[in-house]
Amino acid sequence: MKIVDLKSKTAEQLSSELLSLKKEQFNLRFQQATGQLENTSNVRKVRKSIAQVKTLLRQKANETKGES
Repeated sequence: MKIVDLKSKTAEQLSSELLSLKKEQFNLRFQQATGQLENTSNVRKVRKSIAQVKTLLRQKANETKGES
């Protein structure tokens, strides 16, 4: 997922995106443990996307905190 696409989303949308990414990460880990995972680079991509979403959520929370 591109960071530009994520920046345009609201905090609620980012939270739902984070939830879906965590579910995908769980499924990938499960596939890897059972030996069914074919493309192992997806694990790293999903981990990176989770970090990006968490970073943007933190930035948005700090922006709203600073405005108060």
